[in-house]
Amino acid sequence: MLNVGDDTEIYWETCGNPAGIPALTLHGGPGSGTSAGMRRLFDPHRYRIVAFDQRGCGRSTPHAGDPSTDLTTNTTDHLIADIELLRRHLGVQRWVIAGWSWGTTLGLAYSQCHPERVTAMVLTAVTTTSPSDVAWITRDVGRLFPVAWARFRDAVPEPHRTGSLVDAYARLLADPDATVADKAARDWCDWEESHINLDAEPRPNPRFRDPRYRFSFARLVTHYWRHSAWRTEDELLSGVTRIAHIPAELIHGRLDLSSPPDNAWKLAQGWPAATLHIVPGAGHTAGEALTGHTVAALDRFAR
Repeated sequence: MLNVGDDTEIYWETCGNPAGIPALTLHGGPGSGTSAGMRRLFDPHRYRIVAFDQRGCGRSTPHAGDPSTDLTTNTTDHLIADIELLRRHLGVQRWVIAGWSWGTTLGLAYSQCHPERVTAMVLTAVTTTSPSDVAWITRDVGRLFPVAWARFRDAVPEPHRTGSLVDAYARLLADPDATVADKAARDWCDWEESHINLDAEPRPNPRFRDPRYRFSFARLVTHYWRHSAWRTEDELLSGVTRIAHIPAELIHGRLDLSSPPDNAWKLAQGWPAATLHIVPGAGHTAGEALTGHTVAALDRFAR
């Protein structure tokens, strides 16, 4: 555990080769926490793999699964500062950044603040969490899933259905009635499953069966999305000029309906050192095709 201030401690771990290439893996969500699957993408003989649970989730404390946990000190900039504290704590000068989904937003934000600390980047299922991204994932993509989206919309009070659904869910999750808050978490996670899990035989996320995980995940996602990661519409896209010299692999599913490929494509247009892989038939989840490209990219950077 690392004390990062604000009465907060983050859980971190390292594995692989202690003398290997330092690499930081950034989990998705926000709020999903790190997992064993993330470190398996790295060659443990070549990499010193660092993983941590971002504020409010996983084994970090305080946990967002506790309704009393204050989220005002849980922002993108706080996470960037945490990453820097962890880097100094581990004695790392520069490292490879590998992120998936929300982890790509955080990776872009971190690298644009500290480009001198990044040797290379592997970003899979690219997101920027911009206002238009949030509007897409909470409203616009509902045109492709009308039944599921109608359930998602109708779970909020009727007066709020035409406004920001993220704000509406954040209010429900903050309701002092635990029954109301739990239902909001279930409804939010059901919608997440509907546009993320597109396999021919959908495999529900088993973690959503855990009430504490489900509630903390929904709280953190709505918290970050309603603030658009505290970034303006094109801030991360235009900020690519600060990292244009950093080698990167951008890996994105052609059929990613949660985060359409245009963000990855736009990033690549202003990033001469980046290579874009649009993977046919792949969606947003960690299927074999996306995973294979990610492993190959990390192997290339290790060489």
